[in-house]
Amino acid sequence: MKKNIFNNKITTEDFIIDKYFSKLNFGRFETFNYKNDAAFLKCKKNHKIITTNDTIVEGIDFYKNNEPQSIAQKIITTNLSDLSAMGATPYSYMLSLCLSRNIDLNWLKKFSYHLFKLQKKYNFFLLGGDLSKSKQLVLSGTFYGYAKSNYIISQNKLNINDDIWVTGNLGESYFGYKINKYNKFNLNKKIHNYFIKKYLFPEPCMLGYKISKYCSSAIDISDGFFGDLNKMLNNQFGAVINTKHLPISAYLIKLLNKKIINLNEVLNWGDDYELIFTAKKSQESLLKRIAKKNNTKITKVGYITKKQGICDNFFKDIDFCKFDHFA
Repeated sequence: MKKNIFNNKITTEDFIIDKYFSKLNFGRFETFNYKNDAAFLKCKKNHKIITTNDTIVEGIDFYKNNEPQSIAQKIITTNLSDLSAMGATPYSYMLSLCLSRNIDLNWLKKFSYHLFKLQKKYNFFLLGGDLSKSKQLVLSGTFYGYAKSNYIISQNKLNINDDIWVTGNLGESYFGYKINKYNKFNLNKKIHNYFIKKYLFPEPCMLGYKISKYCSSAIDISDGFFGDLNKMLNNQFGAVINTKHLPISAYLIKLLNKKIINLNEVLNWGDDYELIFTAKKSQESLLKRIAKKNNTKITKVGYITKKQGICDNFFKDIDFCKFDHFA
């Protein structure tokens, strides 16, 4: 029988920090080895510190039966994606956990080890945080990154005739969610696992820092391609999108052709954690070289217009919706 941490008399806050989180500081002096109630940030020369916060809640952003590794992946990916969209590379983060009664020590072990692996992969460390208890599991991460002082990217600094680009593929997390929730699709194991991984273990596109000098604006795709593009337009600009150029994987195209899902769902779900970015037409070849060097797929899908709204390449208006946390 599992013993949750609240029924275990030896499981104090200090015990949890020492056993499961102490190694996540990577020996950085900014953390004071988690012995102080605060820490400090160190800024690099010719850079600014960019900060972002995301909170994920059981039953809304993930399910109770999700593996701890998947939940760790979610809180890291959502925040790193935001940093990348502003042209930043990760530096450190604060993590607050409100733990529910079903959490046990094995859960904490798996969760913290996955954090460790992601920190190694993306080169950042845990600065500090807080622990509490709650009826449901809640995680809140405040992340810090470095952006070049003169090349911080805003999502609304668009220019008319800028090209619109998108990284990676769209909609794969959405179908992974459908498989995970309904489990009714007759797919071979390889395809099944491919989409499940895209949903449960999304990876952020970290190209933002590399292209920050050459793009005019960017946003990460967390609330759907068209929804997030509309945020960029900010009721001041419009966009023409060539829908045939939107990057959809071969796996997903087969499912669309079989009418198992529809394109509107794919483009409006979100949780892709890819980037939409804009740039002058003259930057195309340079952007392609940078993307290739960083093993990142980028696709030009349209351009910015003076006329407000989003339309396709036949100038037909595109109806869209975006994910709403309060819906």
